Amino acid sequence: MNFIDISMPLTNNTPPWPGDEPFEYKLTFSMEETGSVNVGQFKGSNHIGTHIDAPFHYDSNGWKTAEIPLERFSGPALVVPIKNQTTITAQLLQGIDFSGVDKVLFHTGSWEDRTSFPNQYTVIGEDVGPFLNSKGIHLIGVDTPSVDPETSKELVGHHSLYNNDILILEGIQLSHVPPGIYELFAFPLKMEQADGSPVRAVLRPLEK
Repeated sequence: MNFIDISMPLTNNTPPWPGDEPFEYKLTFSMEETGSVNVGQFKGSNHIGTHIDAPFHYDSNGWKTAEIPLERFSGPALVVPIKNQTTITAQLLQGIDFSGVDKVLFHTGSWEDRTSFPNQYTVIGEDVGPFLNSKGIHLIGVDTPSVDPETSKELVGHHSLYNNDILILEGIQLSHVPPGIYELFAFPLKMEQADGSPVRAVLRPLEK
């Protein structure tokens, strides 16, 4: 079984959302201290690296991470390249065959240097939620930090997707993944009060 890892590594240098809690791992106790094991600890934002947004992130009455049905995080996904665009719109998606999938992953290439937070990146337009819903899509993945601009307060992309029951996976890496249909696995941690969670997102090529 061949898996393709599309997750960002989490290190003390992983760039956080500006102003948010960075990721930190440290060794709390060494084998020399315990006589048997190394014990570490980590901290950081729920939205660091490759992560899912729970609806509670942008709606105080929305699902929290542990409330989202697990089947929403796995299944057939279409990898689609959308390059050199500031905004993905429904018009750009016309003509794409979404049959046989319920998830779509957009390869924009607009966050190439993962050692720093990007100044600009491709975002999701307001008409994308209704369009994808009409195609039976219930999860979208992007290779950017967010589906909305960093400075946005209206969160047009988030709410367009949320209003159409489409979950959001952000910060994936697709530069090494050819376009096509794969099986996606991107399960969050079972945090009952959380607004999101880092995930280990992987793809499995489907047999032709």
